[in-house]
Amino acid sequence: MKLIMGLLMALFFASAITGCATPKYNYTALETSVREPVLGSSNTSHVGDIMLRQGKYKEHDSIYVKDKIDVIWAYTLMPGYYLKQGEDDVGVYYYPGGDEPGHVDKAMLADPWKSIMARKDPPAICVITMFNVATCNTMHQNYFERRKKPLAHTGSFEQTLIYGGRLGDKINIGYREYSGNMTRPAFSNNVEYDLSQSMLIGYKGAKIEVIEANNQQIKYKVIESFTPAN
Repeated sequence: MKLIMGLLMALFFASAITGCATPKYNYTALETSVREPVLGSSNTSHVGDIMLRQGKYKEHDSIYVKDKIDVIWAYTLMPGYYLKQGEDDVGVYYYPGGDEPGHVDKAMLADPWKSIMARKDPPAICVITMFNVATCNTMHQNYFERRKKPLAHTGSFEQTLIYGGRLGDKINIGYREYSGNMTRPAFSNNVEYDLSQSMLIGYKGAKIEVIEANNQQIKYKVIESFTPAN
């Protein structure tokens, strides 16, 4: 029994190593434009679905922890997103963030932590303390994956059209604007279109050909997207 416990402890400490590391904060997320669906494509949206989206946001490099990761006895990385903060020759540095952030559980006697590092060589996931001590676990590489995380920011902007259903010959389309991560109520609107008059509808430069619509879904083709906002 003692031999088995000794082997288990040896395996545990072999997977957990320590060193020094200083987090870097030299990363800037790239601004990305979105315009969907593709012009000329045929699409189907259900009631409440977005029919048309146009805007800009920042696409942030991140890691997504799928299952909790224990880093020796002191720290546990909980599932969620950890956003990139910086990078150097040693590793890539992250911190919990986004709309589904992870977090770090710390044992009572453990030092406060300030960053998460995905070490490059040899690969490991590490917790960096306020004293720049990196405690790493080499056994959990399959517990997280690298992702691009879309994030709203102060300069982001989005326009959408939302299908609201059909009553008789009329369909209801909702228009919504978002600045940052906040709705702009003064610029939101619901508009009715009479399909007996025309199967071509438009709003703020966007033009859509309605192919078929009922009170559950709409089939349509995007002719033009929104006029770009200033």
